Amino acid sequence: MATKIRLQRGGRKGYAFYRIVIADARAPRDGKFTEKIGTYNPNTNPATVDLNFDRALYWVETGAQPTDTVRNILSREGVYLMKHLRGGVKKGAFDEATAQKKFDAWKADKVKGSDAIREQEAKAKKEAVAKELEAEKKINEAIAQKVADKKAAAAAAKAEAEAAKAAEEAAAEAPAEEAAPAEA
Repeated sequence: MATKIRLQRGGRKGYAFYRIVIADARAPRDGKFTEKIGTYNPNTNPATVDLNFDRALYWVETGAQPTDTVRNILSREGVYLMKHLRGGVKKGAFDEATAQKKFDAWKADKVKGSDAIREQEAKAKKEAVAKELEAEKKINEAIAQKVADKKAAAAAAKAEAEAAKAAEEAAAEAPAEEAAPAEA
């Protein structure tokens, strides 16, 4: 029986989530499978992979043929590197401890790189939020200035109207006062 390592789709419409499974080559994509060896979530950034490394390595060494996407996933997780290193151990190029050291060094470098990417994304997100906040502050200041100008103009108009009214009253009282002593 020819076995394949493939993705089995799950999740809802527009939000795919995959299981990494071992299945007969003749089985449909979402049909029966022999073993589930992990999950793959392409919706996160970077994509999240939860893989049973030992079982994946076993199946690759047994001869199961992965699909293109699964091959890329396994390669990124280091399954193919470990298979290559184990081949070197079998040929006598180096011992098991050296192979494990090389793999651990590769894995540490990979983790360091992915952490740097996450930090960059977090920093960019923070900067974008700060820029949006600064832009919003400028807009709010402009609105506050317009409101202050409008209130100042209204206060000036009210003061002008009161001054004009007071002047009219003063003008109306002045002739009345002049007329009052003339009558007496």
